[in-house]
Amino acid sequence: MLTVKNISKIYGETIQYEALKDINFMIEEGEFVAIMGPSGSGKSTLLNILATIDTPTSGTVTLNEENPHQLNSEQIAVFRREKLGFVFQSFNLLPTLTVEENIVLPLTLSGESVRVMKRKVAEIAPKLGIEQLLHKRISEISGGQAQRVAVARAMIHHPQLVLADEPTGNLDTKASKDVMRLFKQLNEEEQATLLMVTHDPLSASYCRRILFIKDGKLISDIHQASTQEVFYQEIMQQLAHLEGINDEF
Repeated sequence: MLTVKNISKIYGETIQYEALKDINFMIEEGEFVAIMGPSGSGKSTLLNILATIDTPTSGTVTLNEENPHQLNSEQIAVFRREKLGFVFQSFNLLPTLTVEENIVLPLTLSGESVRVMKRKVAEIAPKLGIEQLLHKRISEISGGQAQRVAVARAMIHHPQLVLADEPTGNLDTKASKDVMRLFKQLNEEEQATLLMVTHDPLSASYCRRILFIKDGKLISDIHQASTQEVFYQEIMQQLAHLEGINDEF
């Protein structure tokens, strides 16, 4: 469904920095994948390229055989709005709007009818446990609730791919677990395809698969084959290896 082929990204002209180096992977429809790696490894650059916020220096990204980087700016805006969903660490919700108005924003921008928007909100709000919050302002709800609203906004138009950038970064432990359980539920029950950048191994353990990046290179790719607890330990071992901790002993 998503194919990343020979992606490289170089910044600068006189002094060049290669943020990504020949990245290759595929994500099937319905997968729940995390990207992990040390600070400066290139994971955010990769996410920005997938989100069409940045462009690769070389290589191709295709989503269901469409390469968004070949589109003009107006077409890219439509592609991003209709085929991608976004969940950010800082929520990126509009404080002057109600919860419901924030959720339907992608549909509003696409010119959807009020009747359809109301129906879709009625469908998704109970799944995320926010049906009692629809008429509240963002300033009146908690951080965990705000992230649920952000997830609803990302899912309301049934995107082909949901991209999440450190979605639990501003949440406490309980709210983080609630949001990750929500992602897992959406993946399993709605077959949502999710790709998440995270530094948190506990959050990553809710995924089915982890891509590890270091120094702009894809180092390893592991799948959950047993329990979440076992997968968490595998993630910790991979992170220790990436940081060179295993080599110290």
